[in-house]
This record gives sequence, structure tokens and C-alpha cells, in this order.
Amino acid sequence: MCLGIPGQIVEITDINHKLAIVDVGGVKRQVNIACIVDEQHPPAACLGDWVLVHVGFAMNRINEQEAAETLKLLQEIASVIS
Repeated sequence: MCLGIPGQIVEITDINHKLAIVDVGGVKRQVNIACIVDEQHPPAACLGDWVLVHVGFAMNRINEQEAAETLKLLQEIASVIS
């Protein structure tokens, strides 16, 4: 089973290599955005997008409401586990 964590793209760091900085709950890390770009949505247009991140790749774009719901569920799971 794979788990995609919602995050928001806050910076495009390398357009040629399709790299961006994603903020996941206040933690920022570099991810590859190659899976979510195309001619209609180039790297520069990804700034501000909400995405699901898995093993360093933004796998797909999601809307802000989906991101908020998923983050809330993950926080609830974490509180039950700890």
C-alpha cells in the first residue's frame, strides 16, 4: 500500500529538472514534479498547487479541500497511535 501525503508547492527550484519545494505541514522538502507537468500545466504553473507526495515525487494534483481533509485524517490517525 502506498501513502501520498498532501503538500503545497511553495517554490520551483529547477524548471529543467522539474524540482520544487513542497510544504507538508510546515516541513519543506524538495520533490520531483515531473508526474504533474505537461504542455498545458508547465512547471512554472505549479506554484501554489496542492499535490500528493510519495517517495519524493508529486504524484498528482489535488484541490485544497481534499488536502485539508486528508491532513486532518492523518493527524487523527497519528493521535490514536501515539
